[in-house]
Amino acid sequence: MTLTLWVDGRFVDADQPALSAVDHGITVGDGVFETAAVDGGRAFALSRHLRRLARSAAGLGLEVPDDARVRDAVGQVLERAGAEAGRIRITLTAGIGPLGSGRTPGAQTLVVAASPAAVAETSSAVRSPWVRNERSAVAGLKTTSYAENVVALADAAARGGDEAVLANTRGALCEGTGSNVFVERGGELLTPPLESGCLAGISRELLLEWAPAEGLPVREAGPDELAFDALEDVLAGRAHLGLSSSIRDLQPVTVLDGVAVDAGPLTLAAREMFGRRRAEQVDP
Repeated sequence: MTLTLWVDGRFVDADQPALSAVDHGITVGDGVFETAAVDGGRAFALSRHLRRLARSAAGLGLEVPDDARVRDAVGQVLERAGAEAGRIRITLTAGIGPLGSGRTPGAQTLVVAASPAAVAETSSAVRSPWVRNERSAVAGLKTTSYAENVVALADAAARGGDEAVLANTRGALCEGTGSNVFVERGGELLTPPLESGCLAGISRELLLEWAPAEGLPVREAGPDELAFDALEDVLAGRAHLGLSSSIRDLQPVTVLDGVAVDAGPLTLAAREMFGRRRAEQVDP
């Protein structure tokens, strides 16, 4: 895989040491990040991603990064990456710090990386045995503390899936390890509310904005409207499941827990709409 890496103002090779061994992003996962799709050499919805990066940084207690500096770094990386770039990742850590949880004031590390991206038309998902804690101090923040997601995704892969879907501690449907979830039932496409503890996904946000304008019934569910048991309806064929993320856009799930399920017609229509809108506007 071809990687283009920029760390604090300089390009580095993938096998070249570039971060301190005591960078807080390494020792305790103290950082935030964003991943955006790249279309024609430009990051899709970059402004929205940078606003969320700033929200995550503030929520973690990190100094909000300078918007112009990040945009300049993104531009440099995409120019060097050229036509191969399909995604770009922006990572901000608390920089060099002690081995414990405390931070060094004023220290930060900024990393921008680009790589190709290939996405399947459909997804094979599994229900995770673990839950998302909607009352966590970092609920809804896109942090580099991703160990829970790594474990859940590895479990999904061992069971033949490419994504794991999680409940929260109250038994409500929440999200995937790297995606938001949409359930199609009763002629509507519903996604869990942010109160469930799920991330405020950029693709989720755009789907909720764009779909009603196109006459598609896509909305955020009420607080108690989507239980994790809704996935039983998907297995029974009474509902359908989709996953959204910055790389997936909206991806129908056609296998759940090893059982083949149908892609929903509204999910497919929303996917087509999203692709068309994405092609029309690179920074909506």
